[in-house]
Amino acid sequence: MMNVLVTGARGFVGKNLCAALKNIAEGKDRSFPLSPDLRVLEYDLQTDPTLLDGYCKDADFVFHLAGVNRPKEQEAFMEGNFGFTSTLLDLLKKHRNTCPVMLSSSIQAELDNPYGQSKKAGEDLLFRYAEQTGAKVLIYRFPNLFGKWCRPNYNSAVATFCHNIAHDLPIQVNDPSHQMTLVYIDDVVRELIHALCGQETRDGKFCRAEPEHHATLGEIAEQIRAFKQYPQTLGVPDLTKDSLVKKLYSTYLSYLPESCFAYKLKMNKDERGSFTEILRTAASGQFSVNISKPGITKGNHWHNTKNEKFVVVHGRGLIQLRKIGTDENNQPYPVVNYEVCGEEITVVEMIPGYTHNIVNLSDTEELVTFMWANETFDPEKPDTFFEVVE
Repeated sequence: MMNVLVTGARGFVGKNLCAALKNIAEGKDRSFPLSPDLRVLEYDLQTDPTLLDGYCKDADFVFHLAGVNRPKEQEAFMEGNFGFTSTLLDLLKKHRNTCPVMLSSSIQAELDNPYGQSKKAGEDLLFRYAEQTGAKVLIYRFPNLFGKWCRPNYNSAVATFCHNIAHDLPIQVNDPSHQMTLVYIDDVVRELIHALCGQETRDGKFCRAEPEHHATLGEIAEQIRAFKQYPQTLGVPDLTKDSLVKKLYSTYLSYLPESCFAYKLKMNKDERGSFTEILRTAASGQFSVNISKPGITKGNHWHNTKNEKFVVVHGRGLIQLRKIGTDENNQPYPVVNYEVCGEEITVVEMIPGYTHNIVNLSDTEELVTFMWANETFDPEKPDTFFEVVE
């Protein structure tokens, strides 16, 4: 059994880290080279302080995340960021416990302000502790961290922007050109668990979490405002792996009020059924749902470049395709038929240069088809030409 002590367990980083460690302990996450035989010892302001002595005796690794960011009095910076660190290390010394200790510091430790000075004092204390005891220490000078569960209107511009914009509250951007260095919370947690496995990322005598993202305050605010419009535009952001926009969008969604979790879509209805767009993307096309009433045929058109994928998810239908034009004998090309149903999910490609349709074969049931197109519909250039399949 490995005992992992997490101070500041109810804070932003602590809450995310503890959740990840518990997933490992419960066997839900096997993506790390770590045995599930671990116990998380959570310590925070609400914890009985008498428990800390036993935790320091039993700990096999310490994540020291507790700290003070915005105290009422400046003196509390040193008390919270240096004083408690001193208490923690004294208890480890008392029990001759030389387990590894990770310290959450800040890039502001390089600055001459009360917060930076207190963080620097904590760093120096930990380095001296390592010299005295031989214990392994890992000090992370974190830049601006962001992600779910970060407290808005406190010390994170991203959290404040996401919360306020999601709740239709104003935001204040004092200097839009201010450059921000950001690290996403999932990347921080992944790095910390790797550190627990002895695989930390070193940067000289300090450690770091990667990747770092860079953007101006104005760019971040503008991007988050765009997220607010997605239920109306049906847009989604750039979902490229490790893109800043992808991570900002996940963060923004975590601040949505419950009343905004769901939104209605416009169903284009007629006597044949309905057609409803779900998503429009800049790089990955358009996603839609088509509902055909019993006996109805839809389509009978072809495209030059646009291609689509049809997936019937309910009902029984017939998808037909025929190549445009005639063969060498001046005869129409044969019709290709695919009978499909919701009980056996099948993808049928709509090939450029082939006119196609979809027929509901049922006399009683609606036919429900999920559709993807490689481009969003442009009424100025529809690339859609009527021609009956047969």
